[in-house]
Amino acid sequence: MLNEYRENAYEFWNGIHKNADRSAIKTDDWLDRFEDIIMASAKPVLDLGCGGGNDTLYLVEKGKEVISCDQSQNAIENIIKNFPEVKEAKCFNMLDGMPFEDGSFEVVIADLCLHYFTEKDTFAILNEIKRILIPGGHLILRVNSVNDVYHGAGEGREIEHHLYETDSKMIKRFFDEEDIKYIFKDFEIEYMHEEVMKRYSHEKRLYRVCCRVSDRT
Repeated sequence: MLNEYRENAYEFWNGIHKNADRSAIKTDDWLDRFEDIIMASAKPVLDLGCGGGNDTLYLVEKGKEVISCDQSQNAIENIIKNFPEVKEAKCFNMLDGMPFEDGSFEVVIADLCLHYFTEKDTFAILNEIKRILIPGGHLILRVNSVNDVYHGAGEGREIEHHLYETDSKMIKRFFDEEDIKYIFKDFEIEYMHEEVMKRYSHEKRLYRVCCRVSDRT
């Protein structure tokens, strides 16, 4: 069944990310709160699950070197087409691990891409993110809120706590504060706030989070 979820997710997102022009890409200000962290990074910033390139656009406009990654081949082809500033774009599934050496990044951005996995797989992915971050490095992310009622919160068959099978036979997780504290327990959570994003036709409720890899051995 997990393989079916994986295949369905690939087909869904590859369908979403068909040809797109840079002029149609929109950014919002969610990363502004962490601008000092982002700008202080001497290494490239990893845009994990980059999708259509919203955060890639934000980062290149800030003059940052970006490595954009996504499981969708179409998404990566769009990044290459739309962002000549991006020197490296990689297509891979996070379930297969991260194709980077230990300590490759000071900042990893994961915008709305960490809520599609079982608990076991989520912890495995987070372990990989910790591995590729330097001690003291930051993971900056957004995930679905349990109050995200316009985007599926509480809908479908619950297969784990707050993890639901959707009508399209994918899986989608929704978080409350306790979930975030538990799932990201191996990081030091520096910021966590539930908020509303208005990029879509219906408001989306989510958590904005910044957490840090401990520099203690």
